[in-house]
Amino acid sequence: MKEAIDLHAKLSTFEGHWQPRTVCEFNGHDVMVVKVQGEYKWHSHPDTDDFFLVLKGTLNIDLPGDRTVQLTAGQMFVVPRGVEHRPHAREEAHLLLIEPTGTPNSGDTATAAPRRVI
Repeated sequence: MKEAIDLHAKLSTFEGHWQPRTVCEFNGHDVMVVKVQGEYKWHSHPDTDDFFLVLKGTLNIDLPGDRTVQLTAGQMFVVPRGVEHRPHAREEAHLLLIEPTGTPNSGDTATAAPRRVI
């Protein structure tokens, strides 16, 4: 990496929700930004934890047992591997995600968004 990465500038380069974009790699992990709005499906990641850091807006993550974690800008949450969860945002939110390179965002390679590098 030769210069600082401006996450807000990277987020301004694309439209669409639930389609993460890799901005760099870090020790075998993709560091990604994504815009989210509406409800994503219930899913889990059997082999990896799921890291969420809110950059802008509010994200809710539904968990088993009728539990919901609400995150606002500057807050993060890690869903442990194997735990089913459903992220959703009433209004558009911007997130930073970190996952091992190749991890499908839906937990299933057949339904995952394609890997995009910006």
